[in-house]
Amino acid sequence: MSVGDRKIILVAACALIDTDGRILLAQRPEGKSLAGLWEFPGGKVEPGETPEETLVRELQEELGIQTKIPCLAPLTFASHTYETFHLLMPLYVCRRYEGIAHGREGQAIKWVRPQGLRDYPMPPADEPLIPFLQDLL
Repeated sequence: MSVGDRKIILVAACALIDTDGRILLAQRPEGKSLAGLWEFPGGKVEPGETPEETLVRELQEELGIQTKIPCLAPLTFASHTYETFHLLMPLYVCRRYEGIAHGREGQAIKWVRPQGLRDYPMPPADEPLIPFLQDLL
């Protein structure tokens, strides 16, 4: 799929919420585009995968936690044009998962209260998602 000469990239993101109502942010590691910025965990939807399947896989790979598709609730989405592609990113909320989240790929993680989300610099596609989470929690 493409818009003009830009490819549309589908990325699924998750607002992982702990029992204290905090949201997990992960810092993009050095060497990746937008390195140093904070984002909601997730990843590119692979061919043949649903966004929900992507999140189950990515949360295990990136954070070492297990969840199931029924534990993922769609909340909203972001649609953002970058220089070389257009990003479409559904955001899911997950409150039920097993394990203790940790950065399995060397990325820093942080549990943040909803009102503190704007204190962390984020990629342009992630920023518009903040008000939806602040209204939810």
